Amino acid sequence: MRWWDLDQVMDLEAELFPDDAWSRGMFWSELANARHPGANRYYVVAEDGNDGRLAGYAGLSAIAGTGDVTTIGVTAGHQGTGLGARLLTELLRQATAFECHEVLLEVRVDNAPAQRLYGRFGFEPIGVRRGYYQPGDVDALVMRLTDPTSVPDQGLHHG
Repeated sequence: MRWWDLDQVMDLEAELFPDDAWSRGMFWSELANARHPGANRYYVVAEDGNDGRLAGYAGLSAIAGTGDVTTIGVTAGHQGTGLGARLLTELLRQATAFECHEVLLEVRVDNAPAQRLYGRFGFEPIGVRRGYYQPGDVDALVMRLTDPTSVPDQGLHHG
C-alpha cells in the first residue's frame, strides 16, 4: 500500500466499515511507520486484474514477537473468491519475516464469514472485547494463531 492508494482505500473502508471506518490519518500514520528502517508495519493492496481498481487491502503490525492483523477489507465483488485468504496468507508470511511467534486479531462477533476464514488458518478464539467497535458498541472476538509459519498454501503468487 502506498499513499496514492489511499483514495480507493478510504472509499472501500467507508463501504465495508461504515460505522467504525479508519480515518485517512490513521492510514497515513500506519504507512509512515511501514516505511522507515526497522519498520514493524506492513500494508498491502490487491488490484482487480480487469480494471486495475482496488479489490482489497490488509495490514499487520508487529511488536516483541507478536503480530496483530490490523485490517483486512475486500470489495463485495471479490468476497468469496479467496482474495481474503490470499491477503491473510501474505500478512502471515510477513509476520514470519518479522519473527512473530503468534498473531492476534479482533473480528466483530457478528462477522461469521471472517471468523470462518480465520478458523481455517488455525486462529482460535481467546476472548471477547466488549464494545470494541464504536460507535455501534459491537463486541470483538479476539483470536490467536500460535504458529504463523504453519500457514496453508492459499495460492498467492508473487510477481
